[in-house]
Amino acid sequence: MDKLQLLERLNAGCENTLMATLGIRYVDVGEDFLVATLPVGAAVHQPAGILHGGATAALAESVGSAASALRLDLGRQVPVGLELSINHLRSVREGLISARAELVHGGRSTHLWDIRISDDQGRRIAWARLSMMILDR
Repeated sequence: MDKLQLLERLNAGCENTLMATLGIRYVDVGEDFLVATLPVGAAVHQPAGILHGGATAALAESVGSAASALRLDLGRQVPVGLELSINHLRSVREGLISARAELVHGGRSTHLWDIRISDDQGRRIAWARLSMMILDR
């Protein structure tokens, strides 16, 4: 399957999920990374009019979870979030943010992802680490 087909498959799997509700889209993929975007506007703001940290965390967990799923035979195994740690570094009011998940460790029972989240000007707004547990079905 080529890169475009893989991204189409990932995005199609988001119908009727939190990812669709938030507008998360997978936009780039490689051997050990996955990139997703999230549009920032009133729908994902907190009361102060800036991006809600929970939306940023949902983006981070979504991109890391999907990246783990790409490494597995989903008929035999399923990835589940074990721990998400995120530092919010800069606020955003509008635009498009992107999260790039890069593999740190891809073991049989756990995966660890480094996730860097940037605004549409390339400034880092958050940094996350996601641990995934790999379960047998």
